[in-house]
Amino acid sequence: MTMAGNRLSRIVAKTQKAPPFMQSWLLTKVFGTAIKFAGTAKVDIHHLSHQESRLTIKNRKRVQNHIGSVHACAMALLAESATGYIVGMNVPDDRVPVIKSMHIDYVKRATGDLHAVAHLTDAQIQQIQTTEKGEVTVAVTITDEKGVEPIKAEMIWAWTPKRR
Repeated sequence: MTMAGNRLSRIVAKTQKAPPFMQSWLLTKVFGTAIKFAGTAKVDIHHLSHQESRLTIKNRKRVQNHIGSVHACAMALLAESATGYIVGMNVPDDRVPVIKSMHIDYVKRATGDLHAVAHLTDAQIQQIQTTEKGEVTVAVTITDEKGVEPIKAEMIWAWTPKRR
């Protein structure tokens, strides 16, 4: 189930007309310009659809902590970005998505680059697209380059009508 398209999904559709080797770069550039913090941290978008997002953050100096791994705040940014982008793909243009709650448990030390995969079910997409105001818990998995999940994250996103 997908809607005709909101502004965000139309932008993503335009990037998919570019040659495959440029699509990820274009998505990352567009979102990094619009969402400054994600651009500063260099959150890379590899896939974005109504149902799923796949993002990475490289273990670069600018996002490292004192022990040389990705900083806790950068991990939270990755989880928030992965979930926010797919909610944003589904929220109609007359509504605004906002993060309502972030619950993050740091369970292991991260090694290297981090990868995020977030999903929405068809029922969640239906709810977002047809309910004027509501909230949804978005599933997200963060793994490091060894395949370990250094954090467990739960993101609750809400949407409300835009103010006139």
